[in-house]
Amino acid sequence: MMTHQPTPIDTSSALASATTIDGFLTTAQLHILQHSIGADKYGRRGRYSDRNHFVTGEGSGDHPACMKLVAGGLMTRTPGNAITGGDDLFRVTKAGYAYVRLHSPSPPPEPKLTRSQKRYREWLDADPGYSFAEWIGVPRSGRRYG
Repeated sequence: MMTHQPTPIDTSSALASATTIDGFLTTAQLHILQHSIGADKYGRRGRYSDRNHFVTGEGSGDHPACMKLVAGGLMTRTPGNAITGGDDLFRVTKAGYAYVRLHSPSPPPEPKLTRSQKRYREWLDADPGYSFAEWIGVPRSGRRYG
């Protein structure tokens, strides 16, 4: 019985026709930098994100793009090993981080929040280690759960 193997997507032709941002990088290359550091399309990193790696090997569509980023000083390359399955490991340099900050599009304006929504976001940012109900001072007897 034959199992279906997904066909790898070759983005190398897409990279050639992709829009360049500043005459140097394509939007696909910017996306690789953003993904490598755990950032969204606006360059915003997660609250606890310390990610800085991208693994790809020769023959994939992303490898030539990563090699161009290495040549531009925005990434470094470590040859593949057993941990990476033989594929190369790429890391974003300080210049790469700066490039993401400068060239990622601006995020849309924040939505208007109610007082309750603002208070909930403050609790998320505070990460106090206890429930939201405890944080806003709801007595245990007034809660619907434990």
